[in-house]
Amino acid sequence: MRIGELSRRTGASRRSLRYYEEQGLLESTRSASGQRHYSEEHVERVGLIRAFLAAGVSSTAIADMIPCMKRPSVDEARRAARTMARERARLTSAVESLRVSMNSLEDLMETNRRYLAEHS
Repeated sequence: MRIGELSRRTGASRRSLRYYEEQGLLESTRSASGQRHYSEEHVERVGLIRAFLAAGVSSTAIADMIPCMKRPSVDEARRAARTMARERARLTSAVESLRVSMNSLEDLMETNRRYLAEHS
């Protein structure tokens, strides 16, 4: 499939897809005229890339994990495992921070509800 179809199927803009290639996150084959061509596996790959980016994972970290999306060498798999462990720890910390913020917000909301009930 060409870049337009991959864009439609994944929701990623053509510009984003080209950026993913520049960052080493995605590889395409080229036709004789230079057009990019992608396979079905690229649809899933783009979905994973977008999910990681939405979670705040950097393109550099994603590039380190890419070998685990194909057949990695042992060294690539080890590097990917270290990156994934580091990203998991970072996300776990972020989730905990959000939980604390959510609890604080809920406390403020309850205080506000009580105030409104007393003054209505």
